Amino acid sequence: MPPPPPPPAATPSPDPVVPHCYRHPNREAGRSCTRCGKPACSECLVQAAVGSHCIDCARAARPDVKTRVRMANARVLTPATYAIIGANVAVFMWMVLLDPKTLSNDITQAHVDLGLSKSILEGDYVRFGIPGDEWYRLVTSGFIHFGVFHLLMNMLLLFQLGMIVERALGPWKFTLLYFASLLAGSLGVLILDDTGRGVAISGGASGAVFGVMAGAAVGLHRRGVNVFNTGIGTTLILNLVLTFAISYISKGGHLGGAIGGALCGWVMLAPEWRPQPKWMSWAAPIAVGAGSVIASVMLVS
Repeated sequence: MPPPPPPPAATPSPDPVVPHCYRHPNREAGRSCTRCGKPACSECLVQAAVGSHCIDCARAARPDVKTRVRMANARVLTPATYAIIGANVAVFMWMVLLDPKTLSNDITQAHVDLGLSKSILEGDYVRFGIPGDEWYRLVTSGFIHFGVFHLLMNMLLLFQLGMIVERALGPWKFTLLYFASLLAGSLGVLILDDTGRGVAISGGASGAVFGVMAGAAVGLHRRGVNVFNTGIGTTLILNLVLTFAISYISKGGHLGGAIGGALCGWVMLAPEWRPQPKWMSWAAPIAVGAGSVIASVMLVS
Protein backbone atom coordinates (compact mmCIF):
# COMPACT_ATOMS: atom_id res chain seq x y z
CA MET A 1 0.00 0.00 0.00
CA PRO A 2 1.45 3.34 -1.01
CA PRO A 3 2.08 5.79 1.80
CA PRO A 4 -0.49 8.60 2.31
CA PRO A 5 0.29 11.86 0.60
CA PRO A 6 1.87 14.49 2.82
CA PRO A 7 -0.47 17.18 4.16
CA PRO A 8 -0.56 20.38 2.17
CA ALA A 9 1.78 23.06 3.38
CA ALA A 10 0.08 25.73 5.49
CA THR A 11 -0.12 29.08 3.79
CA PRO A 12 0.93 31.96 6.02
CA SER A 13 -1.98 34.17 7.12
CA PRO A 14 -1.81 37.75 5.94
CA ASP A 15 -0.83 40.38 8.46
CA PRO A 16 -3.91 41.89 10.17
CA VAL A 17 -4.94 45.25 8.80
CA VAL A 18 -4.72 47.85 11.54
CA PRO A 19 -7.38 50.56 11.11
CA HIS A 20 -6.19 54.12 10.93
CA CYS A 21 -7.90 57.32 12.01
CA TYR A 22 -10.19 58.75 9.37
CA ARG A 23 -8.77 62.24 10.00
CA HIS A 24 -5.16 61.26 10.60
CA PRO A 25 -4.22 58.42 8.22
CA ASN A 26 -0.78 58.06 9.81
CA ARG A 27 -2.25 57.26 13.25
CA GLU A 28 -3.57 53.89 14.30
CA ALA A 29 -7.13 53.93 15.57
CA GLY A 30 -7.81 51.83 18.64
CA ARG A 31 -11.53 52.57 18.69
CA SER A 32 -14.40 53.50 16.39
CA CYS A 33 -17.25 55.99 16.58
CA THR A 34 -20.25 54.32 18.20
CA ARG A 35 -22.56 56.34 15.95
CA CYS A 36 -21.14 55.99 12.43
CA GLY A 37 -18.48 53.29 12.97
CA LYS A 38 -15.56 55.24 11.54
CA PRO A 39 -12.18 54.45 13.16
CA ALA A 40 -10.66 57.36 15.00
CA CYS A 41 -7.77 58.13 17.27
CA SER A 42 -8.27 59.30 20.82
CA GLU A 43 -7.88 62.93 19.74
CA CYS A 44 -10.77 62.65 17.28
CA LEU A 45 -13.24 60.96 19.65
CA VAL A 46 -15.61 62.85 21.97
CA GLN A 47 -17.12 61.19 25.01
CA ALA A 48 -20.89 60.77 24.60
CA ALA A 49 -23.67 59.58 26.88
CA VAL A 50 -23.21 56.10 25.38
CA GLY A 51 -19.78 55.32 23.92
CA SER A 52 -17.73 57.86 21.98
CA HIS A 53 -18.56 59.90 18.89
CA CYS A 54 -16.23 61.16 16.23
CA ILE A 55 -15.87 64.91 15.82
CA ASP A 56 -18.20 65.00 12.81
CA CYS A 57 -20.99 63.10 14.58
CA ALA A 58 -20.57 65.18 17.73
CA ARG A 59 -20.87 68.37 15.68
CA ALA A 60 -23.93 67.05 13.84
CA ALA A 61 -25.63 66.12 17.13
CA ARG A 62 -25.37 69.63 18.56
CA PRO A 63 -28.69 71.54 18.58
CA ASP A 64 -29.12 74.51 16.33
CA VAL A 65 -28.48 78.06 17.49
CA LYS A 66 -32.13 78.75 18.34
CA THR A 67 -32.35 75.66 20.52
CA ARG A 68 -29.07 76.45 22.27
CA VAL A 69 -30.28 79.98 23.06
CA ARG A 70 -33.53 78.61 24.49
CA MET A 71 -31.63 76.11 26.62
CA ALA A 72 -29.32 78.86 27.87
CA ASN A 73 -32.27 81.08 28.77
CA ALA A 74 -33.75 78.22 30.79
CA ARG A 75 -30.66 78.33 32.99
CA VAL A 76 -30.74 82.07 33.50
CA LEU A 77 -31.44 83.13 37.06
CA THR A 78 -34.92 84.44 37.79
CA PRO A 79 -34.14 88.12 38.52
CA ALA A 80 -37.56 89.19 39.83
CA THR A 81 -37.69 86.36 42.36
CA TYR A 82 -34.24 87.18 43.68
CA ALA A 83 -35.00 90.90 43.76
CA ILE A 84 -38.18 90.39 45.80
CA ILE A 85 -36.40 88.02 48.19
CA GLY A 86 -33.59 90.54 48.53
CA ALA A 87 -36.05 93.32 49.32
CA ASN A 88 -37.73 91.26 52.04
CA VAL A 89 -34.40 90.30 53.60
CA ALA A 90 -33.16 93.90 53.44
CA VAL A 91 -36.27 95.21 55.21
CA PHE A 92 -35.92 92.53 57.87
CA MET A 93 -32.26 93.37 58.48
CA TRP A 94 -33.14 97.06 58.73
CA MET A 95 -35.79 96.23 61.32
CA VAL A 96 -33.27 94.13 63.26
CA LEU A 97 -30.87 97.09 63.36
CA LEU A 98 -33.66 99.27 64.71
CA ASP A 99 -34.71 96.73 67.31
CA PRO A 100 -33.07 93.31 67.86
CA LYS A 101 -36.41 92.02 69.17
CA THR A 102 -37.38 91.66 65.52
CA LEU A 103 -35.47 88.36 65.54
CA SER A 104 -38.15 86.95 67.84
CA ASN A 105 -41.92 87.09 67.51
CA ASP A 106 -42.19 90.38 69.40
CA ILE A 107 -43.96 93.32 67.77
CA THR A 108 -41.61 96.28 67.44
CA GLN A 109 -42.16 99.91 66.52
CA ALA A 110 -41.26 99.12 62.91
CA HIS A 111 -44.11 96.60 62.78
CA VAL A 112 -46.49 99.28 64.03
CA ASP A 113 -45.16 101.82 61.53
CA LEU A 114 -45.35 99.52 58.49
CA GLY A 115 -47.90 96.84 59.35
CA LEU A 116 -51.52 96.73 58.24
CA SER A 117 -54.49 97.26 60.52
CA LYS A 118 -58.00 98.39 59.70
CA SER A 119 -58.21 100.27 62.99
CA ILE A 120 -55.09 102.27 62.17
CA LEU A 121 -56.33 103.12 58.67
CA GLU A 122 -59.63 104.28 60.16
CA GLY A 123 -57.78 106.70 62.44
CA ASP A 124 -58.78 105.06 65.72
CA TYR A 125 -55.30 105.58 67.20
CA VAL A 126 -54.55 109.19 66.30
CA ARG A 127 -54.24 109.94 70.01
CA PHE A 128 -51.21 107.63 70.12
CA GLY A 129 -49.50 109.50 67.29
CA ILE A 130 -50.61 107.06 64.57
CA PRO A 131 -52.50 109.01 61.90
CA GLY A 132 -55.09 107.32 59.75
CA ASP A 133 -55.22 106.97 55.97
CA GLU A 134 -51.68 105.60 55.70
CA TRP A 135 -52.37 103.69 52.51
CA TYR A 136 -48.73 102.80 51.95
CA ARG A 137 -49.35 100.10 54.55
CA LEU A 138 -51.18 98.08 51.88
CA VAL A 139 -47.74 97.47 50.33
CA THR A 140 -45.26 97.80 53.19
CA SER A 141 -47.11 95.24 55.28
CA GLY A 142 -46.08 92.64 52.70
CA PHE A 143 -42.40 93.19 53.46
CA ILE A 144 -42.31 92.93 57.25
CA HIS A 145 -41.98 89.65 59.12
CA PHE A 146 -42.40 88.52 62.69
CA GLY A 147 -39.22 86.61 63.48
CA VAL A 148 -36.60 84.71 61.50
CA PHE A 149 -38.72 81.59 61.03
CA HIS A 150 -41.56 83.61 59.52
CA LEU A 151 -39.16 85.19 57.03
CA LEU A 152 -37.37 81.95 56.11
CA MET A 153 -40.56 80.00 55.45
CA ASN A 154 -42.00 82.68 53.18
CA MET A 155 -38.74 83.19 51.28
CA LEU A 156 -38.20 79.46 50.79
CA LEU A 157 -41.66 79.03 49.32
CA LEU A 158 -41.25 82.14 47.18
CA PHE A 159 -37.93 80.83 45.83
CA GLN A 160 -39.42 77.46 44.88
CA LEU A 161 -42.45 79.02 43.21
CA GLY A 162 -40.45 81.71 41.46
CA MET A 163 -38.25 79.13 39.76
CA ILE A 164 -41.38 77.81 38.06
CA VAL A 165 -43.76 80.73 37.60
CA GLU A 166 -41.27 83.43 36.67
CA ARG A 167 -39.79 81.24 33.95
CA ALA A 168 -43.28 80.80 32.53
CA LEU A 169 -44.27 84.49 32.72
CA GLY A 170 -41.03 86.43 32.56
CA PRO A 171 -39.76 88.81 35.26
CA TRP A 172 -42.10 91.76 34.60
CA LYS A 173 -45.33 89.78 34.50
CA PHE A 174 -44.22 87.77 37.51
CA THR A 175 -43.64 91.01 39.41
CA LEU A 176 -47.13 92.23 38.49
CA LEU A 177 -48.62 88.90 39.64
CA TYR A 178 -46.75 89.15 42.93
CA PHE A 179 -47.85 92.70 43.76
CA ALA A 180 -51.41 92.10 42.61
CA SER A 181 -51.56 89.15 45.02
CA LEU A 182 -50.00 91.26 47.76
CA LEU A 183 -52.63 93.99 47.38
CA ALA A 184 -55.42 91.41 47.21
CA GLY A 185 -54.07 89.91 50.43
CA SER A 186 -54.14 93.34 52.07
CA LEU A 187 -57.78 93.70 51.06
CA GLY A 188 -58.46 90.30 52.59
CA VAL A 189 -56.88 91.47 55.85
CA LEU A 190 -59.22 94.47 55.99
CA ILE A 191 -62.27 92.30 55.27
CA LEU A 192 -61.71 89.18 57.35
CA ASP A 193 -59.12 89.67 60.05
CA ASP A 194 -60.50 90.38 63.51
CA THR A 195 -59.47 93.75 64.92
CA GLY A 196 -61.95 93.76 67.75
CA ARG A 197 -59.32 92.97 70.40
CA GLY A 198 -57.19 96.06 69.85
CA VAL A 199 -54.64 96.90 67.19
CA ALA A 200 -54.08 93.71 65.18
CA ILE A 201 -50.95 94.26 63.10
CA SER A 202 -50.76 92.06 60.01
CA GLY A 203 -47.65 91.61 57.91
CA GLY A 204 -45.62 89.21 55.86
CA ALA A 205 -45.13 88.07 52.29
CA SER A 206 -47.42 85.07 52.70
CA GLY A 207 -50.41 86.77 51.04
CA ALA A 208 -48.37 87.44 47.89
CA VAL A 209 -46.81 83.97 48.05
CA PHE A 210 -50.26 82.40 48.36
CA GLY A 211 -51.27 84.36 45.27
CA VAL A 212 -48.32 83.07 43.23
CA MET A 213 -49.05 79.54 44.41
CA ALA A 214 -52.76 79.76 43.58
CA GLY A 215 -51.97 81.32 40.19
CA ALA A 216 -49.62 78.45 39.39
CA ALA A 217 -52.25 75.90 40.45
CA VAL A 218 -54.91 77.51 38.25
CA GLY A 219 -52.48 77.67 35.34
CA LEU A 220 -51.68 73.97 35.66
CA HIS A 221 -55.39 73.14 35.84
CA ARG A 222 -56.11 75.10 32.66
CA ARG A 223 -53.36 73.18 30.89
CA GLY A 224 -54.91 69.85 31.82
CA VAL A 225 -52.58 68.98 34.70
CA ASN A 226 -53.96 67.53 37.91
CA VAL A 227 -52.49 69.92 40.48
CA PHE A 228 -52.80 67.30 43.22
CA ASN A 229 -50.28 65.18 41.35
CA THR A 230 -47.78 68.02 41.73
CA GLY A 231 -46.07 69.58 44.71
CA ILE A 232 -47.94 72.85 44.15
CA GLY A 233 -51.38 71.36 44.81
CA THR A 234 -50.26 69.53 47.92
CA THR A 235 -48.45 72.59 49.29
CA LEU A 236 -51.47 74.83 48.66
CA ILE A 237 -53.86 72.52 50.51
CA LEU A 238 -51.43 72.05 53.40
CA ASN A 239 -50.96 75.79 53.83
CA LEU A 240 -54.71 76.41 53.69
CA VAL A 241 -55.21 73.84 56.45
CA LEU A 242 -52.53 75.53 58.56
CA THR A 243 -54.15 78.90 57.92
CA PHE A 244 -57.35 77.83 59.65
CA ALA A 245 -55.68 75.58 62.23
CA ILE A 246 -53.37 78.22 63.71
CA SER A 247 -55.15 81.12 65.34
CA TYR A 248 -52.56 83.87 64.88
CA ILE A 249 -52.16 83.37 61.11
CA SER A 250 -53.80 86.04 58.93
CA LYS A 251 -56.69 84.21 57.31
CA GLY A 252 -57.74 87.25 55.33
CA GLY A 253 -54.24 87.82 53.98
CA HIS A 254 -53.86 84.24 52.80
CA LEU A 255 -57.32 83.89 51.30
CA GLY A 256 -57.28 87.33 49.71
CA GLY A 257 -53.88 86.71 48.15
CA ALA A 258 -54.94 83.28 46.89
CA ILE A 259 -58.10 84.64 45.27
CA GLY A 260 -56.26 87.53 43.64
CA GLY A 261 -53.49 85.26 42.38
CA ALA A 262 -55.97 82.71 41.06
CA LEU A 263 -57.78 85.40 39.06
CA CYS A 264 -54.48 86.57 37.58
CA GLY A 265 -53.29 83.04 36.88
CA TRP A 266 -56.48 82.17 34.99
CA VAL A 267 -55.58 84.83 32.42
CA MET A 268 -51.80 85.04 32.60
CA LEU A 269 -51.16 81.29 32.46
CA ALA A 270 -53.80 80.41 29.87
CA PRO A 271 -52.83 77.44 27.65
CA GLU A 272 -51.34 78.13 24.25
CA TRP A 273 -54.15 76.31 22.44
CA ARG A 274 -56.63 78.86 23.77
CA PRO A 275 -55.19 82.07 22.36
CA GLN A 276 -56.12 85.38 23.89
CA PRO A 277 -54.96 88.96 23.31
CA LYS A 278 -51.49 89.52 24.76
CA TRP A 279 -52.58 92.69 26.53
CA MET A 280 -54.86 90.64 28.79
CA SER A 281 -51.89 89.04 30.57
CA TRP A 282 -50.74 92.55 31.48
CA ALA A 283 -54.18 93.98 32.21
CA ALA A 284 -55.28 91.16 34.55
CA PRO A 285 -52.78 91.79 37.41
CA ILE A 286 -53.10 95.57 37.00
CA ALA A 287 -56.89 95.27 37.29
CA VAL A 288 -56.68 92.98 40.33
CA GLY A 289 -54.17 95.24 42.07
CA ALA A 290 -56.01 98.47 41.31
CA GLY A 291 -59.35 96.93 42.23
CA SER A 292 -57.93 95.76 45.55
CA VAL A 293 -56.68 99.24 46.39
CA ILE A 294 -59.98 100.88 45.44
CA ALA A 295 -61.95 98.32 47.43
CA SER A 296 -59.66 98.82 50.44
CA VAL A 297 -60.16 102.58 50.38
CA MET A 298 -63.93 102.23 50.04
CA LEU A 299 -64.06 99.66 52.85
CA VAL A 300 -62.15 101.86 55.28
CA SER A 301 -63.80 105.10 54.25
